[in-house]
Amino acid sequence: MKAEIIAVGTEILTGQIVNTNAQFLSEKFAENGIDVYFQTAVGDNEERLLSVLSIAKQRSDIVVLCGGLGPTEDDLTKQVLAKFLEKPLIVDQEAMTKLDAFFATRPTASRTANNDRQAQIILGAKAIKNPTGLAVGSMIEVDKTTYVVLPGPPSELKPMVTQFLLPLLKNEAILYSRVLRFFGIGESRLVTELSDIIANQTDPTVAPYAKIGEVTLRLSTKAKTEEEANKKLDKLEHEILNTSTLKNYHYGYGDDNSLAEVVFEMLRQKKKTITAAESLTAGLFQSQIADFPGSSSVFKGGFVTYSLEEKSRMLGISLEDLKDNGVVSAFTAEKMAEQSRRLTDSDFGVSLTGVAGPETLEGQPVGTVYIGLATEDAVFSQKIMIGGRSRSDIRHIATMYSFNILRQALLKL
Repeated sequence: MKAEIIAVGTEILTGQIVNTNAQFLSEKFAENGIDVYFQTAVGDNEERLLSVLSIAKQRSDIVVLCGGLGPTEDDLTKQVLAKFLEKPLIVDQEAMTKLDAFFATRPTASRTANNDRQAQIILGAKAIKNPTGLAVGSMIEVDKTTYVVLPGPPSELKPMVTQFLLPLLKNEAILYSRVLRFFGIGESRLVTELSDIIANQTDPTVAPYAKIGEVTLRLSTKAKTEEEANKKLDKLEHEILNTSTLKNYHYGYGDDNSLAEVVFEMLRQKKKTITAAESLTAGLFQSQIADFPGSSSVFKGGFVTYSLEEKSRMLGISLEDLKDNGVVSAFTAEKMAEQSRRLTDSDFGVSLTGVAGPETLEGQPVGTVYIGLATEDAVFSQKIMIGGRSRSDIRHIATMYSFNILRQALLKL
């Protein structure tokens, strides 16, 4: 399904406002398996808007117009679309009732005939409720093209899209999606691994998205039933994960999932406990574990130790050995993990130490991270280089690496 977004408003072209609606709509459409192929901005001009609509009709299945639904003379989107479709405008009674109620509670407000324009929709269109404003939206299909009209203010447009428009589009398109999550591989390499699948995709489709520290793949298909959709998505997922090395980086599913949540569930299911000693991340690992209900069943407690003296005092590590090896070292990471596990009698001990920046530390460049993992039988550390990132991103990505190292250890049990 090909979609096109037309932002209507001279103020966008003059730079007075930023067109954030296009970004929001593109993101939401992509999440629901609708590809946005074109974005256009056009001023409040009937002739130019008609020409843009004429082009959009030839190349897009869904045309979304944002803005120009207000009560002033330059708010002409519905009027121009009605002219383009050769259909009259009618009053949506529910929207008019809302308009009447608004002015009834504001006797000092001046109501003009132009205000009633906000309650109009094109004959045959489905009204899209506006829970935060007065201008009603609408959706109509003409000659196999679906036209959607939405107000310009993001505070009105966003709830209309999430609460009303997307369910309407889903009902018509019957789109199904599945999100695969990957860690430890960049978007460019992932796309390279899938170049043949992406180049030849028809239905289902594959859309990669880079996030901080990870990449997701959204698989989308159009089907009559969920069972039919799952068959197609299962086949594509199998092809993705079994014809490349991507299965080594795949850790879970879903928009709202995370490495932390996956590891928490693994710990809970395997009845294992975890602790952590953090320097670089200042408790970020422990905080993420504690976000989940029932975290006390897997997390006994932990340590935040920045200075060498506190690492020695709280964890019982020789201060002399710490000074000899430095904060940013495999020795320190391993001792932190080992001692934290021993002191809390946990099954696993995780440690993080490194350089978040903006300056180097002990001659180590920004982004140098050591992660330790200790069990009853063994302890080891892994050095990771996280380059070209902010202090916050380095700490966040380092935490993700620690969860992934723990996940890999849990998979072996």
